[in-house]
Amino acid sequence: MFKTLLINTRSATATVAALVATAAAAAAPAFIHAQEENVAMHTRAAATSTPSRTGYVQANGVNYYYEIHGQGEPLLLLHGGLGSIGMFGPALAALAQGRQVIGVDLHGHGRTALGDREIDLVAMGDDMATVLRGVGVSRADVMGYSLGGGVAFQLAVQHPQMVRRLALVSVGYATDGFFPEMLPQQAQVSSAMADMMKDTPMYRSYAAIAPNPADFPRLLDRMGDYMRRPYDWSADVPKLTMPVMLVFGDSDMFRPEHMVRFYQLLGGGQKDAGWMRENMSPNRLAILPNVTHYEMFMSPALVATVLPFLNGETAAPSWAAQVAQGN
Repeated sequence: MFKTLLINTRSATATVAALVATAAAAAAPAFIHAQEENVAMHTRAAATSTPSRTGYVQANGVNYYYEIHGQGEPLLLLHGGLGSIGMFGPALAALAQGRQVIGVDLHGHGRTALGDREIDLVAMGDDMATVLRGVGVSRADVMGYSLGGGVAFQLAVQHPQMVRRLALVSVGYATDGFFPEMLPQQAQVSSAMADMMKDTPMYRSYAAIAPNPADFPRLLDRMGDYMRRPYDWSADVPKLTMPVMLVFGDSDMFRPEHMVRFYQLLGGGQKDAGWMRENMSPNRLAILPNVTHYEMFMSPALVATVLPFLNGETAAPSWAAQVAQGN
């Protein structure tokens, strides 16, 4: 879930060109070059936000690395598959201008060692509650992208009292939300791809900070095992009692009808909002134009889209006030 692997089947070597945000992905050489430039850009931008605190929190056998940036209302920020805290780059820096951003490297990612546990979103969701308590936070807004969005979903389902507002970015609630061609591609993720990925920015960023870079093939095996397990969380969606915002790209890996159905399961999109917004849902759906799953985390529109929601801003322009001002 929340990841993809694109293989060039016309090549005898089935070369993997690039692994994207939530698992393993391959693409054209031009895309790889663009990704490499983006990794470099994010590294420079992330340097503008120096963490005020770093450390580790033990949770159910996993030693999670965390960073805290900025000051203000706490925001737990969770990255995509095969990424780390730093993949958010400019987004993290922008959020930290008015928030205490708590970034966590998820199980087996970044500076958090893989260990012996399987990759499991339900377990990681529970772990994030332990991490929040470990850094002294009893309640926070939560924003997760792709794999991190699934973890954020599970945290909110299992520990709703700890989540004030929830932003799920490029996240589906069931396996059938993916475009069907994605599923066999995801099923092929394994350690057999490790050597082909040595020149990708995903591997290079992993090797630069992982406690044991030699674990990369094992991580691919674990991610492949995780992606091959079907899931359907539709029964859990009504358990999200806090305000929720869904953010997708208009060219995301999820079918548009799945995006809308997710919003409907949250109670949105059932009727017209009404002249005075009296029928409006507390939840939100945003579909960003000209954005795919693979660059969502670095879209300039992302922070501008989620921050008003996370800040609880609900005011809307008034036509009556506009007319009055014109008279």
